Amino acid sequence: MAELFRMPAVAADAATAVLSAWQVAEGLSFAKDDALVSIETDKAEVDVAAERDGVLLKTLYTAGAEVEVGDPIAVLGAADEQVGDLDALLAQLGVGVTAPGDARQAVRRDVPEEPVTERPQSQASPLPQGSPVPGLPTSSLDLSADAGPERGGRVFSSPLARRLAREAGLDLAVLTGTGPGGRIVRRDVEAAVAARRTPETVPSPAPREAAAAPRTSVPVPRTSAPEDTGDYEDIPHSRMRRAIARRLTESKQHTPHFYLRATCAVDELLALRQRLNAVSPAKVSVNDLLIKAVATAHTQVPEMNAVWRPDAVRRFGTVDVSVAVATDTGLVTPVLRGVENLSVSAIATRTRGFAEQARSGTLRPADLEGGSITMSNLGMYGVEEFAAIINPPQAAILAVGAARDEAVVRDGAVTAAKVLRVVLSVDHRPVDGAVAARWLAAFTEAVEKPVRLVV
Repeated sequence: MAELFRMPAVAADAATAVLSAWQVAEGLSFAKDDALVSIETDKAEVDVAAERDGVLLKTLYTAGAEVEVGDPIAVLGAADEQVGDLDALLAQLGVGVTAPGDARQAVRRDVPEEPVTERPQSQASPLPQGSPVPGLPTSSLDLSADAGPERGGRVFSSPLARRLAREAGLDLAVLTGTGPGGRIVRRDVEAAVAARRTPETVPSPAPREAAAAPRTSVPVPRTSAPEDTGDYEDIPHSRMRRAIARRLTESKQHTPHFYLRATCAVDELLALRQRLNAVSPAKVSVNDLLIKAVATAHTQVPEMNAVWRPDAVRRFGTVDVSVAVATDTGLVTPVLRGVENLSVSAIATRTRGFAEQARSGTLRPADLEGGSITMSNLGMYGVEEFAAIINPPQAAILAVGAARDEAVVRDGAVTAAKVLRVVLSVDHRPVDGAVAARWLAAFTEAVEKPVRLVV
């Protein structure tokens, strides 16, 4: 039985999402758990899987469209279902589709940026007769700039293209659309931004005339910021990059950070890792052992396993640790849950799985939510020490540097040892300095005496 497939609520606070790409073509079958569509959220690009076997009868939006959560984006049929009259089926489901034969976009109504003028009767309407169709939410109908090429002096473009053009300072009227019916889509805006590489010619001021010469108007040269000179490229912000910028700016503005630093000797930790990898079913990294040390410190100092809420300090009963993973589109922080009960090899397996999912864009929104602390390790890049910004609403983030050979004093004698430096950034609202100091001491002891990590 055919049914509407609606834009899922892939992020808890998102009213819209961008349809990045269809993973199944129209008319093709799919199996349960196959990826149907990729959705771009503020945190990641998520593949939405099928809940059952079926066939994709009709897509209602093209890639790049920004769609309200809950609006229909496709029509799905049962496995091996064939439909003779697709238009009749769409009418039965209460969906209208744009008239151009190659268009694959549901008819939407966005709030027009300027009043819509009456079209002459001789002009073809981009809507089929009888639209709007009863049963289709008014939020999913577009009578203006999302339906096709320029008509009557108006430029037709996707909502995402309009937003990107506005942010880049581009005039849509000078762009050529390559979307269905000549509609301007995201790739058109991105191409225009990339082409804007040649710096503008700055007019030179006219030579100064003698005092007796007649007064003439002298062109004033445009003042350019240093970054506007020379060859450059503007990269439009992705939703993820915007979210990172917004959340971390808010964190520094509203979260009272304080910082504690420690130096940990890791000779025994590295020796333990070597012994574990000789017998472990999964290759264990230094990062995996440090995650376990974080969980050990949280167990010993439970006051750190908390977050600030408007009406209370919320303390957790399990240790959930976010792990920072760098991707081509930005930083994501999937959450390892119940780390206090996981073996080191289980931590290694899960962190590797999260890293692969993050880079392939298959993380689920639920994988990115929760936790009270994040661990960010830049040691593999040779960074000795850095201070990280807390990922709200968490209470802390641990920044880990590289393990290096240094001279240390032991029992009154100078000797060489492997050490790494860590910086703990803490939200002072739910956690006091003394509590954070006890936590850092417990973490350092767990790293320097790592046998407790495997018992």
